[in-house]
Amino acid sequence: MAEREPIAHQFMDLTVPEYAYMFGFLQADGHLAKGAGQKGRLTVEINARDVELLREFQRLTPYNTSITERTRSTNFAQISHTAIWSMHSLEARTKLNQLGLPYGRKSKTITPPRVAFSRRDYLRGVIDADGSVGYTQGYPFVSLTTASTFIMADLCSYAEEITGAERRLRRNQRDGIYNIMYITEAAQNLAAHLYYPGCLSLKRKQTTAASVAAWTRPAGSKPRPPRIEWSREMDRILLAAPTIAHAAAELGYSWSACQVRRWKLLHSAVGLPD
Repeated sequence: MAEREPIAHQFMDLTVPEYAYMFGFLQADGHLAKGAGQKGRLTVEINARDVELLREFQRLTPYNTSITERTRSTNFAQISHTAIWSMHSLEARTKLNQLGLPYGRKSKTITPPRVAFSRRDYLRGVIDADGSVGYTQGYPFVSLTTASTFIMADLCSYAEEITGAERRLRRNQRDGIYNIMYITEAAQNLAAHLYYPGCLSLKRKQTTAASVAAWTRPAGSKPRPPRIEWSREMDRILLAAPTIAHAAAELGYSWSACQVRRWKLLHSAVGLPD
């Protein structure tokens, strides 16, 4: 990561891209803990290969902070080598808490900032901390796992503005987590928008995002057709048609799409037209 100039803005001014990104990362992967009296600390622990990002956080923070490293055995890896960024300043912790970084467990309660903020930088920070950018079976994807309904809704709304891809999600029944994923052209557009040149990010994800942004669809692979926005009038035509084939011909959609919609109407999965 190229060395940056010292920042001249007020600490945690979220209209500044670097602070918006940093706050999103801290909300997703930081831990704010209270101690006795006014004591406490903020910590972020990440893979040691990404320690350069913690050095950027240190540069952005006009308070005493430290970076340490540790190696230990875990359930997920025989040897885990991590870097830990720590800050104890009460003033800084109070500022972060007021902006929306809770003390203690926070996964379900975090929300996007309620002050003016750089949205795409904030969401890139959240994705760098708790998401993934990469390829699956040769097709690009951008994904995020979160327990927060507010974060899920904000990303889905923003990504729809950028890519046109709509997501309406429910929590995973097994663990109560939202799994948000964008693939192919939607992932390409989202990655190119979030990971713009020169932005603060995890270097390895920036590199992958650049690859995703340059992806081209393989020859012979057709894009998925756009989502059908069913109107009440379309539902009336579908129900009044003598056969699904007649409805498909009149509406200009495939037989299978009309069959699925008709089944939903007749089995109360969606509301009937007035």
